[in-house]
Amino acid sequence: MQTPENLKKVMAFGTFDLFHAGHESYLKQAKVLGDYLIVIIARDETVQKIKGNPPLHNEQERLKSVKMTGIADKVILGYKNDKYKVLKKLRPDVIALGYDQFVFTQRLEKTLIDLKLNADIVRLTPYLPQIYKSSLLKKNLIQNEPEPQNDHLQQLSGSLNENLKTLS
Repeated sequence: MQTPENLKKVMAFGTFDLFHAGHESYLKQAKVLGDYLIVIIARDETVQKIKGNPPLHNEQERLKSVKMTGIADKVILGYKNDKYKVLKKLRPDVIALGYDQFVFTQRLEKTLIDLKLNADIVRLTPYLPQIYKSSLLKKNLIQNEPEPQNDHLQQLSGSLNENLKTLS
């Protein structure tokens, strides 16, 4: 069996909150760019800092959901302090970016030169972004969330009213 060092390594990054068909398309597109796909899951604190809100699913849940797809050969959490450490350590041949990924990518080419890493940067195409975009899905989820049910409080209130009637 070939080891990852002998294979063309592709690296993809993302939050992958509310894993959807757009994420699946992104990972499948990345997979065909090489022999070994490594997916880096954004840490909770990184997501909070970049997006201004915490993810709906914590980093371990998001890691598990990407692993469960079976698309990636390796799925790991990003580093907390040095966002580029993963590049230094795993040295990919290709970096696959989503059509809307711009955070940490502005300096990517310079970082690759500094690391003496000859990796191709490939921006992938979106899959129905008007439907499958996490921010839209989250917005729809929040708008369609039913009102919290207070059945327990209503039952308690009903019991209290019955007790008050009995006492009077």
